[in-house]
Amino acid sequence: MIRLSDDFTLMQPFGGPMSHGFDASPARLAELSRSFRNGEAKLERVISYASDDLVVLAFVERQHGEVLGLPDQDWSLRVTQVYRRQGPHWQLVHRHADPLVRPIGLDQASALARGE
Repeated sequence: MIRLSDDFTLMQPFGGPMSHGFDASPARLAELSRSFRNGEAKLERVISYASDDLVVLAFVERQHGEVLGLPDQDWSLRVTQVYRRQGPHWQLVHRHADPLVRPIGLDQASALARGE
């Protein structure tokens, strides 16, 4: 339902390097659909910015479900998405999501920064 730009970048909620592009092959889409089960989500807009050819959305995806075989649990994410107008269409050019919806302490944040 969302058009992705050719230069799409993704900062996944599990960390790691930023990915470029998107593999929309049937095999990859089937793998993704098996990874997420029995959940539901609601979007909570935090703020948005718009110009003639660029839109930035910041929101919280309040969601739960079974992810990669784990039991149903809260998988809410803080998300930023950037859209760019390409001719008559809007395309998603960047998405950043992280699971830090609830505050964490300095010790936990520093452990994450160290990769622990």
